[in-house]
Amino acid sequence: MAMIQLQPTPFFASKNRAFWYLQIAGWGGAFLLRALGALANRLPLDWLAVILVNTLTGFSITLILSVVYRELINRKPLITWGGTVIVLTCAVVFHAFIDAWVQGIYYADSRETTFAQLFIGIAFIPLTLLASWSALYFAINYFLTVEQQADRLERLEAQATAAQLAMLRYQLNPHFLFNTLNSISTLVLLKQTSQANAMLTRLSSFLRHTLITEPGSQVTLAQEVETLQLYLDIERMRFEDRLRTHFEIEDAALEAQLPSMLLQPLVENAIKYAVSPQEEGAKISLTARVVGERLRVAIEDTGPGMDGPMQHSLLDYSPETGGQPVSTGVGLANIRNRLMQAYGENHLFETKSEPGGGFTVLIEIPYQRASESASEPETGQEAASTPAAATSDEVPETKPADASATTIPLNPARTLGTSA
Repeated sequence: MAMIQLQPTPFFASKNRAFWYLQIAGWGGAFLLRALGALANRLPLDWLAVILVNTLTGFSITLILSVVYRELINRKPLITWGGTVIVLTCAVVFHAFIDAWVQGIYYADSRETTFAQLFIGIAFIPLTLLASWSALYFAINYFLTVEQQADRLERLEAQATAAQLAMLRYQLNPHFLFNTLNSISTLVLLKQTSQANAMLTRLSSFLRHTLITEPGSQVTLAQEVETLQLYLDIERMRFEDRLRTHFEIEDAALEAQLPSMLLQPLVENAIKYAVSPQEEGAKISLTARVVGERLRVAIEDTGPGMDGPMQHSLLDYSPETGGQPVSTGVGLANIRNRLMQAYGENHLFETKSEPGGGFTVLIEIPYQRASESASEPETGQEAASTPAAATSDEVPETKPADASATTIPLNPARTLGTSA
């Protein structure tokens, strides 16, 4: 037997329905309370008819008030509250008039009470009821307005974060893409069609990997390494033996999740500032290991480091920072901002340059293992079995910065859109 699954619906999902529920429940409760009071005081049963007329009068008047308040609630405060006081006063007078008239008819033969006396004596009842109803009406609408603004702000923040991540992701490809297309153009002009075709094939595979992944999404390190291998295959066709790579990745680290395309711009910077300016090229090493509850990834190169003329273009000296170096490189700043978007303050991003040469980027993020349904062990096996990747149990730890090393924190954490 199939079971119908009931899902709870928020009470104010339909404002119209919620209004009628509250209206009927409120005035029904008021009638019941006054009726019980009359019975407790042993008043005649026909007095319930008077209470019913008074309740229906209040019910009808508040329907009119709801229409008027709906027009006043979005006006300027002076108009809203001034108009509310005037309308509420008129409503109380009208309600008291009806109550005095009905009770005058009821007590016509038994009491010698004037209409004015009845009006003044019972005016506090409609005043209390209508004032309470008005206060509740404005309080509920204020709550709903605040809730809607909070939901809207949350959606806008989510959209802004997604747009920021997309912008950061889309910054990564143009420089590399232009260089690759220029290399392909050169190969075509030299009539080296086989190499040009091979580079186009690798470029197509790399772009396919980058485009199928949503900006801001998380991938396993194994998938990230696979994408990185496609990128390096293209660059090897440009630099040949000048580009040397060495990967040391723990098995546990292969299953760790990280933002997609996080490592590619770091390797691209290493190629640009270490491999390209040196005739002998350079070696780029990537190590990844799990340290406690953290994933530690280090990318090192054997280039000239900060002493090299090209590497200095990454850093400018700003008078606002007292002569301290500030990162202006698109790739490094991009990675820093993406880590801030993904992990807030719960991450580490440092760069280190030895005086004799070499440049190291160290990243530490929380270790989040991919679920079995989302992970792809085949991808990790392929990445580990490629010639450029070597999985080793002994992964050299990143050396701490000593007195002879220069550690430069890039783009200190700050809220986007505000002045530092």
